[in-house]
Amino acid sequence: MKNELINVQLEKLVHHLESFRIAEYMDLLERPVKLILINFIAGIARGLGIAIGATVVFAVLLSFLQSLILLNLPHIGGFIAEIVHIVEVKNGKF
Repeated sequence: MKNELINVQLEKLVHHLESFRIAEYMDLLERPVKLILINFIAGIARGLGIAIGATVVFAVLLSFLQSLILLNLPHIGGFIAEIVHIVEVKNGKF
């Protein structure tokens, strides 16, 4: 009776550990080159995602600002024109 209870508990523990993929994690720890390669590829993917996301956000923002300029609103148009002028001065165009 006591041995059966221990066996049942051990089986539950084994299934629990298998669900955590401990064996695969230990395999990665034993091969540091593979771990570094996986982390390197993940870092490249994150960086590329951030770059693409920022590009899309800024493109939408610029499109919105262009539409505001075309509306020729009194205060907003002048403010945006001043920002463009500041950027041009910083880039050395003036």
